[in-house]
Amino acid sequence: MTECAIRHHTAQVESVRLHYVTAGAGEPLVLLHGWPQTWWEWRRIIPALSERYLVIAPDLRGLGDSSCPLAGFDKRTVASDIFKLVHDQLGHSTFHLVGHDWGGVVAYALTHAHQACVRRLSIIDVVVPIGSPDELTWNGRRWHHTFHWQRDLPEALVTGRERAYLSWFYKNLAFNASAITEEDLLEYVRAYSQPGVLRSGFEYYRATHQDIENFNESMKVKLAMPVLAIGGENSRKTQVAENLKLLADDVRECIIDRCGHWVPEEQPEALARALLEFFAESS
Repeated sequence: MTECAIRHHTAQVESVRLHYVTAGAGEPLVLLHGWPQTWWEWRRIIPALSERYLVIAPDLRGLGDSSCPLAGFDKRTVASDIFKLVHDQLGHSTFHLVGHDWGGVVAYALTHAHQACVRRLSIIDVVVPIGSPDELTWNGRRWHHTFHWQRDLPEALVTGRERAYLSWFYKNLAFNASAITEEDLLEYVRAYSQPGVLRSGFEYYRATHQDIENFNESMKVKLAMPVLAIGGENSRKTQVAENLKLLADDVRECIIDRCGHWVPEEQPEALARALLEFFAESS
């Protein structure tokens, strides 16, 4: 995969300072990361995407090198940050949108609020929380959701042990546990060891009950634009598409073979191909 010039920026979006990177030129394509990650998760697919698009990859509020507010981690509020950055400050009236993990949930919230602005949407290996919290946690089998919901306890237990804690997820939710390298791990640990970032990450989970209430209302109006649902063969599989068919009228499904949850890092070439083919259909 070819190299590209990645440019770093900061923008003040009301009370939040957002760090974001850009690469390439042309029609804008926005990439939203998940937990416990930052914009860095996209580094292996940005070169291919930037050959055709202006790639914009922010650090979500409270994560990476963006600032850490005390509140506002429901996904509608996080989505509003991104819309104000891309639409209001950078001046893009329409754009394509991709989200992975919590970034996928933010992408759904943004798209639902601004359907005329999002040309095509892709959500990667996550389900939008609707129904009840039990459905999101697979009736408790996804233990970390329940743990992260607890107030203050995760911070007390994980602070100073960020490497050990984050590594568990990178290894155990992967098909290829070596996909996230030592260099990558150091970057993620650096980001999540900064003041406020660990707490902010847990707040994304603590906002889930509000998200479910919001999205149970949002799903009454389905998305109209094409949506690409991507699941890792060894992770969410068909769950992404099954979930999105409740939320959108035009859902296409893609399963990435030999891949766990960390799709952009485990199978960057396959993911880049799938996204480029999907977005090219709108040209």
